[in-house]
Amino acid sequence: MTDLHPFIAGLPKAELHVHHVGSASPRIVAELAARHADSKVPTDPEALADYFTFTDFAHFIEVYLSVVDLIRTPEDVRLLTYEVARDMARQNIRYAELTITPFSSTRRGIDERAFMDAIEDARKAAETEFGTVLRWCFDIPGEAGLEAAAETTRLATEDGVRPEGLVSFGLGGPEIGVPRPQFKPYFDRAIAAGLHSVPHSGESTGPQSIWDALIELRAERIGHGTSATQDPALLKHLADHRIALEVCPTSNLATRVVPDLDRHPVKEMVAAGVLVTINSDDPPMFGSDLNNEYAVAARLLDLDERGLADLAKNAVEASFLDPAGKTRLAGEIDDYTAKWLAR
Repeated sequence: MTDLHPFIAGLPKAELHVHHVGSASPRIVAELAARHADSKVPTDPEALADYFTFTDFAHFIEVYLSVVDLIRTPEDVRLLTYEVARDMARQNIRYAELTITPFSSTRRGIDERAFMDAIEDARKAAETEFGTVLRWCFDIPGEAGLEAAAETTRLATEDGVRPEGLVSFGLGGPEIGVPRPQFKPYFDRAIAAGLHSVPHSGESTGPQSIWDALIELRAERIGHGTSATQDPALLKHLADHRIALEVCPTSNLATRVVPDLDRHPVKEMVAAGVLVTINSDDPPMFGSDLNNEYAVAARLLDLDERGLADLAKNAVEASFLDPAGKTRLAGEIDDYTAKWLAR
């Protein structure tokens, strides 16, 4: 078989499902842990590989929140955001919608305006210095309940607080015991303020949670949607309405959502005509990155270079980039692929 890794490395890409804190590289996590000596997170980058070995989804959330606790100052926020953008640029990610959970930082005492200034300063620097365009999705940490929902909604909609780069509104955290419909009033407010709806659903729960996200939260994309293949009517609805799934293969394996990659349902999703995008979720925590996820997808879906380029254009189509930006990035993908195949 052709080694597709060199092609993937240079392929211009968009990423739609990737978490702010979860994208912190071992180097950055170790640096933040050293700044905050009371944390149980290892300060040795090599020890983080063992620390980021998860027994199940609940354990992943526990470890994730311990890393969240390292983000305590606006300087921490700015460092994290800027370095995440640097790592994205190395993978030729041209556009990314980065999921941020501001409630996790403001509840720890970071001033809300200082938080927004930090992410915006990093966003603008990243675009100037790396050519990577960042936009934000503010998500509700579901495990923190309706108080977190109310505060996240306020931060996402209040004039003078809402950051310029914000485009969407999400819901993350554990799904079991956190039903989607209770968040409807908050999504209604966010949508009324012009934000797109992109909740996680059907990752560790069944297809009903995806229906709830579609009907109650008016989801325009679904984060994960792994269980969608259990319901043929749901697959047809997603395909007919061109509602994208943000698929994260290695994440699903690491959190034990799927037993092994060969049994990941992405092939069934594509066969049903669903618009599938490939994403990395929390890449360093899962020992992956977006380039690796494309390589995994190529194997699972039996793709060649043209197939990978089409997969990359799926993410552009499903993104909230402006029409001119979509045309430009899709053109970059086509030009790159044509030049590669002409070699």
